[in-house]
Amino acid sequence: MNNLNVEICGIKLKNPIIAASGTFGFGIEYKDYVDLNKIGAIAVKGLTLKPRTGNPPPRIAETPSGILNSVGLQNPGVDYFIQNELPKLSEYDVPIIANINGSTIDEYCQVAQKLNDQPISFIELNISCPNVKEGGAAFGAHPESIYKITKDVKSCTKKPLIVKLTPNTADIGENAAAAEEGGADSISLINTFLGMAINPKSRRPILANITGGLSGPAIKPLALRMVWETNRAVSIPVIGMGGIMNGEDVVEFLLAGATAVMLGTANLVTPNACIRILDELNRYMINNSIKDISELINGIIID
Repeated sequence: MNNLNVEICGIKLKNPIIAASGTFGFGIEYKDYVDLNKIGAIAVKGLTLKPRTGNPPPRIAETPSGILNSVGLQNPGVDYFIQNELPKLSEYDVPIIANINGSTIDEYCQVAQKLNDQPISFIELNISCPNVKEGGAAFGAHPESIYKITKDVKSCTKKPLIVKLTPNTADIGENAAAAEEGGADSISLINTFLGMAINPKSRRPILANITGGLSGPAIKPLALRMVWETNRAVSIPVIGMGGIMNGEDVVEFLLAGATAVMLGTANLVTPNACIRILDELNRYMINNSIKDISELINGIIID
């Protein structure tokens, strides 16, 4: 049997396949389509201190090789998650990543503190959502603010801290280094690129929010480059994402330096994407006589 185990922040994952936040609900929604116990980890939809209704519809638009979304962090709030969703998900043998959001640093800290004694494995600090008008990506725009929010949230959480970075920046490596300096245990990237779509017949924006986050295969080359740059800039584990749709896409991200990957849009295309792509990754390893996944991680050959 191939060894697909990876380790992030001292926590072992069965394999490097993680369901990305915002595309897999709270995990339980997929239980009839996917054996949740086989996934490396599940990142739940973004949690805020209070419930959020999100942005008005329409908030999804299909684009060539991708989608735009402006959901706006709709969620029932962290307390509801702890009381109603987490008990069901924690019955499965899969590490849980709580993605947290806020309008202020204090809100981020309060959400993190509420999760301190809960059965989750990681906190993912989302400072990269492009679809909200306050907080979110504002904290992830500059190294100084990334350092401060990372340091403050790290000081009030007992969990390993993953910082999720935005691609809408001039220097992804500099931002990743700021997160590491602030105490991040891992970096995840990339979140979506800011984009828009217009209906040529009505001459109006398709999304009610006008702009939204672009994801899907169209962004993969950009995401791959940013993962490679980030891996060169930090010494902590990197979790890559952006347009991964098959097993060979996973291999590319691992070769670029990712220890694990997150699948987002793929889950919206086919609900069993995590398992299908895991199987494809395993077949790649068999066909190429690779016994251990560690042989791929940071294995890019540059002459």
